[in-house]
Amino acid sequence: MPDKPSVIVVDDEPDLREAVSDYLGQHGFAVRAVGDGTAFRAAVGQSPPDIALLDISLPGEDGLSLARFLRGAQGQTVGIIMVTAAGEVVDRVVGLEIGADDYVAKPFDLRELLARVRATYRKVEAARAAVVLPAKPAERIPFGALTVDIAARKVLDEGGEPIDLTAMEFDLVLAFAERPGRVLTRAQLLDIAHPGGSDPFDRSIDVRITRLRRKIERNAAAPTLIRTVRGAGYVYDG
Repeated sequence: MPDKPSVIVVDDEPDLREAVSDYLGQHGFAVRAVGDGTAFRAAVGQSPPDIALLDISLPGEDGLSLARFLRGAQGQTVGIIMVTAAGEVVDRVVGLEIGADDYVAKPFDLRELLARVRATYRKVEAARAAVVLPAKPAERIPFGALTVDIAARKVLDEGGEPIDLTAMEFDLVLAFAERPGRVLTRAQLLDIAHPGGSDPFDRSIDVRITRLRRKIERNAAAPTLIRTVRGAGYVYDG
């Protein structure tokens, strides 16, 4: 069984730490909770989290400083969500500028927090996948009987004519063409189709793949280019 995604909650309010920890724990996350920057740095030193939930207004070292530390030490492999008091617009902007992925304002609904944590985790997964799934440089890549023209951002049919694809559909085709034989999860594909994280629903990628198959497969009902891997995602066998 794979490890649960890990979260460190940093907040000086014990009741809030407990509520957030319990709720995220009930929804599949392994949670550690600390009350200040010193304890947070120690926890990161023991085991970096997948996501850090940082209260900006902490005693001693504040959340912005901790975000700088975490981003400098871990790069993009850790998601950062800043927690602000209502109305702290400047702090929110600064937090995003120093590398935070998202923010949530107190008081917040735990369901909204969970949605933001899940969305941030998808981004972290996609960033890690980009490291281990490098794209091979090429001007044109064969894609079955089709051809992906990278410079022109077009997919050409067997006769060399461009197929009418949206920008997102082209990005999906390119992702498969550059990684033949590698299963791409819905989270990875969702990040490609929605790099800003605007769509929180993993299953929306299934709709996009269905539409794409209608345009590029000989028989969309029996696809041979983009194959479904049950329980995992999609793969182009090359």
